[in-house]
Amino acid sequence: MTESARGTSTSSAGAWDPVVLWSKPESEREGTPLLVLFHGYMANEEDLMGLTDHLPAEFTVASLRAPQAVGPGFSWFPLSREADYSVERVVESVAAVSRWLNEVRGRHSSVSILGFSQGMAVATSLLRHRPADFACVVGLSGFAVPSEGHEFFRDDEAAAAPVEFFWGRDQEDQVILPEMIEFTHAWLVKHTKLTKILYSNMFHSINLRELAHVREFLTMTVLGRR
Repeated sequence: MTESARGTSTSSAGAWDPVVLWSKPESEREGTPLLVLFHGYMANEEDLMGLTDHLPAEFTVASLRAPQAVGPGFSWFPLSREADYSVERVVESVAAVSRWLNEVRGRHSSVSILGFSQGMAVATSLLRHRPADFACVVGLSGFAVPSEGHEFFRDDEAAAAPVEFFWGRDQEDQVILPEMIEFTHAWLVKHTKLTKILYSNMFHSINLRELAHVREFLTMTVLGRR
């Protein structure tokens, strides 16, 4: 069962009042570990909530809607091939998510984040901005963005205290550009405690085997430490 908190998704991430789906009613969230989900390009907050049934029941799961309406869904920031893409647009979106996290994190024993596709770019960017704030990070069939020297990304701090990171993908995924995969792999190896698993015949998606590994990863890295 999910509970929805309806805000207003606008084209400006700076004025973003997020639409959030919750896996537990508000009365059951206090003191639980929080897992925040970030959907992919042209999806919405409902897209990843089906994962909840495959994740540890101890978690409260919150799935956010991205701020920019695109096609049938929403986007966190423009694609890199689009004229209006910039690192600043990424920072604007991720900073808005960070402000929302400040409002909710105090009720939870820990915060972990999971992103699929473009949502993985949000998750990695949050980690790079707040390298000490997350119990673990899960990235599925996605990427990290080059920082281009922007001060928002505190990569040196991330490297100094690396966080447990699960990265699952299929080498036959044709959606994420090879140069983005190369950058992402290099960044994760240097800045996180990386668990990387490749899945065949999954392409740009999530499969049950991967979800079983994510469940195990969350159990060991978060629940095992409580």
